[in-house]
Amino acid sequence: METYEYKVVPAPEKATKVKGLRGPACFAHTLEQVMNDLGKDGWSYVRADTLPVEERTGLRARQTHYRNMLIFQRKITAEPAKLDAPQPAAAAPAPLPAPPPLPMIMMPANAPDIPERPAAE
Repeated sequence: METYEYKVVPAPEKATKVKGLRGPACFAHTLEQVMNDLGKDGWSYVRADTLPVEERTGLRARQTHYRNMLIFQRKITAEPAKLDAPQPAAAAPAPLPAPPPLPMIMMPANAPDIPERPAAE
């Protein structure tokens, strides 16, 4: 089974200046640069999405903006551990050692007797 990892990057909002290009061609060149830079690292373009983002405006107010995102994927080369395969049973932890015996407290022979408490009525 093939597994993929994904990368989401914001689409450029402004075109970079390029000598000899104007308007949509300039923006297309900027977008092309972003896609080629990621392509060099093995990322394949999947799609562009427009997603809502709630942002703060002032102290308490919030406003929803829409951001254009570019989604890329690439195949993961290392085979991950199979989730369906049974895992080997873990060895039971060793039992804890028994606590040492409590010391005996001896009353001195000349200690006064402690009277018993009267029963509560």
